[in-house]
Amino acid sequence: MKKNTKKLLTAALLIFLLYFGYTFFAKDNSFEIKGMLEGPKNSEQIETKVEGSETQGPKSPLSGLSCENATARPIAVSMSGDREARPLSGISQADMVIELPAVTGGITRYLAFFGCNQAAEIGSVRSARHDYIPLVMGFDAMMAHWGGSHFALDKLNAGVMDNIDALYLEGSVFYRKLGIAAPHNGFTNYEKLKEYATKKNYRLDSSFVGFKFAAGEESLGMKGRITIGYPSSFKVEYEYDPIKNEYLRFKGGTREMDKNTSQQVAAKNVAIMFAASRQIEGQYNDMDIEGEGKAIVYRNGEEIKGKWLKDKDSLSSKLFFYDDAGQEIEFLPGQTWIQVVQTDQIVDWITGF
Repeated sequence: MKKNTKKLLTAALLIFLLYFGYTFFAKDNSFEIKGMLEGPKNSEQIETKVEGSETQGPKSPLSGLSCENATARPIAVSMSGDREARPLSGISQADMVIELPAVTGGITRYLAFFGCNQAAEIGSVRSARHDYIPLVMGFDAMMAHWGGSHFALDKLNAGVMDNIDALYLEGSVFYRKLGIAAPHNGFTNYEKLKEYATKKNYRLDSSFVGFKFAAGEESLGMKGRITIGYPSSFKVEYEYDPIKNEYLRFKGGTREMDKNTSQQVAAKNVAIMFAASRQIEGQYNDMDIEGEGKAIVYRNGEEIKGKWLKDKDSLSSKLFFYDDAGQEIEFLPGQTWIQVVQTDQIVDWITGF
C-alpha cells in the first residue's frame, strides 16, 4: 500500500511540474505548443524568412534582392579597371556594375551602383566621362567621381544631374591611401557619400522602376565560359558555375577579387551591350550608348540574344534589354554586370568544357 501511495505521489508531482513548466514557457516566451503540434491550417500560414528571399520586404530595383536600404536612391561610383588598382574595394558589394571603355580600343572603367550594401570602403575612385551621364541617370542614381573629362565636367558643373566630385571634397568625403601609387589611391565609402548627398539636399529616394526579375532559377546544369574581347590586361572572362548558378569573374587572366571581402566577384546576370565607339581629342572616346543596338544576356547558363534600347531623347530613360521575340528579358535576383562592348570586339560563349 505504501508503495502504491508513493507511486501516486510521484506521478502527481510529475504532472504538476509538467503543467507548471508548460504554463511558464507559453506565457513568457509566447510560444504556442498547441499550434506547433497541430501545424499550420494551410500553406498561407507558413512564412519563410530566408535572407534575400521573396518575403523579407522591399526589393532593390537594381538587384531584385530584399534589403533594408532597397528604396534608397543608388550612388554610382566611377572606379578604375586598371591592373594597378586591383583588387578593388567594394566591387562585389554593388547592386549592379557597368563596365565600359574609357578610351576607344583601350582601358575600361566601372560604374558601380551602391544601394543595398553600404560598403565600408569603395575604390579606387576615378574620373567621369560624358558617356557615364545618361547611363547613371537612366537608373535614377547620383554619381561619385574624381574629376573628369571636360566634356563630362561641363555638363556636371552645369547641374545636369546630382554628382559628388572628389576634386572639391578630398580630405572629407574622399581620401588618399598611403602605399598605393596615384592616381589609384583615391577612396571613399557609402556612409560619407550618403552624408554629403543629405547635406546637399539631393533626393534620397529612388524613382527607378527597376528591371524585371524572374521568380525562380532554372540552371541548365552545364559549365560555360564567356570571353569578352577587351584588350590586353582588360580582357574579361566569366566562368559559369551551374551548381551555384553564378558567373565567376576574371580580369586579365586572374580572378576579380574584392579587397573588402576577399571573395571573388560572382554575377547572377551578365548583359552585353554592343555600342559604336570613336576617339575624340586623342585621349577620350564617344560611345553610342543611347538609341538601340545588339545585346546578349547570360543567365541560368543560357545565352539570350536580342537588343538593348534607351530613348536617346531622354537622358533619364530606362535602359531595356529585349530578346529576339521583343519581350523584356527577366534577370535573376542578384548582382548584374552590364558590359558595354565596342561593335568590333568579340564576345565568345562556350559550354561543356
